[in-house]
Amino acid sequence: MKKWILSACIVFPALAHAQSGEFVLNGKLGNLNAPAKAYLDRREGSTIILDSVLLKDGAFSFKGKVDGPLMVMLMVDHEGKGTSNPEMDKRIMYLEKGKITLTAKETLNDGEITGSPINAENERYKKFLTPFDEQMNSINKEFGASTDAQRNDTAFMNGLSRRFHSAMGDKRELMKKFVAANPNSFMSVMALKELAVHLNMDLTVLEPMYKSLTPAIQNSEAGKEFAASMEKERNLAIGANAPDFTQNDVNDKPVKLSSFRGKYVLLDFWASWCAPCRAENPVVVKAFNQYKAKNFAILSVSLDQPGKKDLWLAAIKKDGLDLEGWTHVSDLKYWSNAAAVQYGIRGVPTNFLIDPSGKIVARNLRGEQLETTLAGLIK
Repeated sequence: MKKWILSACIVFPALAHAQSGEFVLNGKLGNLNAPAKAYLDRREGSTIILDSVLLKDGAFSFKGKVDGPLMVMLMVDHEGKGTSNPEMDKRIMYLEKGKITLTAKETLNDGEITGSPINAENERYKKFLTPFDEQMNSINKEFGASTDAQRNDTAFMNGLSRRFHSAMGDKRELMKKFVAANPNSFMSVMALKELAVHLNMDLTVLEPMYKSLTPAIQNSEAGKEFAASMEKERNLAIGANAPDFTQNDVNDKPVKLSSFRGKYVLLDFWASWCAPCRAENPVVVKAFNQYKAKNFAILSVSLDQPGKKDLWLAAIKKDGLDLEGWTHVSDLKYWSNAAAVQYGIRGVPTNFLIDPSGKIVARNLRGEQLETTLAGLIK
């Protein structure tokens, strides 16, 4: 069954807290044997680590060190097809100091995690969000059962879209309630980080919520990390000078953001693997063709992955983005892209409209809003 597409591709943030040290993750998934393989995908700072181990009688184990609770993706390939297997069994969970055990019969999500306080707290948080999950399951079920004719019916798809956006609004309210009711919970920081993506880092909403947390949570590594992200956001506010950076273009030639001074420039963060970005590209192409002769340019920064330059270039060509006056750059470091880190990018697509003097004049312009804003600024 297809899933309803989210309106942005969002990074799962690495979260750190107290209690650093060694972890052991022991798993038992039925009676699976090789070639079935388990994978542990985690991000430590700017480094992405992917460990793997074959299953024997359903058992697998991972060991390592963490600086505190760390969000990871545990995956099991039941058939041994490799990481590209679309049917990969997946579960988001946390690593922390100590011995963690996951026991499941058929799928990872059916399993029980023991020996881990942070995973127990995460389950409590997930249960709090159950009303949202029920709404999304209903939407996904209806979409999955729909006919081709219904999917081509504007009224039908608009109805699902309205329900989707309503559900996302309800989720935001649930996250706000959780933070208010749980000021001493590590998961409240997690909720704030996700809200920051949904609310485009709106400090008027997020900062009071952060200040409502207990000193212990504020002073945790995760709390201090969130405070630092809010400070970075202040430097990216409307009217601020756009931070300068340099990255190589498709021909490996360095391009500097400040070289666009004197023009309106749309700084667009995207990636070839991001479905919402690709869906938005026709809108951006239309706006570019309308204003390219009126002192307007686009600088697209791709968050494509290491070794995947061919996919980046193919997406540029397929989406019709290879136009004169439209510059593409990337360091091919995925979510660790230096410019993306500098601009606090937590989800794509994200964009900044910069005026000829180098100041940020608008952010996250999507759909008709992009053309309307350009029409008001560029005469």
